[in-house]
Amino acid sequence: MEKDCVFCEIIRGVRPADFLYQDDSLVIFKDIHPHAPIHWLVVPRRHIRSINDLSDQDGDIISQMILKAKEVAKDHAIAESGYKLLFNVERGGGQFIFHLHLHLLGGW
Repeated sequence: MEKDCVFCEIIRGVRPADFLYQDDSLVIFKDIHPHAPIHWLVVPRRHIRSINDLSDQDGDIISQMILKAKEVAKDHAIAESGYKLLFNVERGGGQFIFHLHLHLLGGW
């Protein structure tokens, strides 16, 4: 965990968040600045700065993030109506919090 990372602070309980899911590897919580009726963030507990910082050993975490997003979408009845999964990569790609995270957007 990084000392000054907002998502690491949320994971540690230093900052509040509205959690939908937690396990040993991932957390899912509501985005505080939603861009859709449903806007959740799927975040690994381990600090990985960006997609660009993934190593060969990180393949499992990406799979876990996508599969858990699919499961949560189904559990919250948005799988059939549709949703988006989005990784923003680096500042030019829209990443503003430098802790790997997957946006799950839906509910339109």
